[in-house]
Amino acid sequence: MADKYTEAEVEGIKNKILSALEEVIDPELGIDIINLGLVYEISFEDSGLTEIKMTLTTMGCPLADLLTDQIHDVLKEVPEVTEIKVELVWAPVWTPDKMSRYARIALGIR
Repeated sequence: MADKYTEAEVEGIKNKILSALEEVIDPELGIDIINLGLVYEISFEDSGLTEIKMTLTTMGCPLADLLTDQIHDVLKEVPEVTEIKVELVWAPVWTPDKMSRYARIALGIR
């Protein structure tokens, strides 16, 4: 069976997914999950299945359900995405080093 999307189209869809995920804001820090470095992997299959592997700033973070709900909400806006799975992973452990330069400046971290 031929692929539904070309490699270039898949890259474009992944970019749309990435842009959508930048709208998911950690309410405690006020920064999006991409710039915080919480998203480790995004996979998109021809079927529309999108899997997000992510972590949280701390293992006991009470925001897991809230962030997962927000991810589902923003990815509904990407028409190619038909199914969403969010997997929380704890390795590698998140550290402030994973934040973008933007996030570090916004939070006053050097």
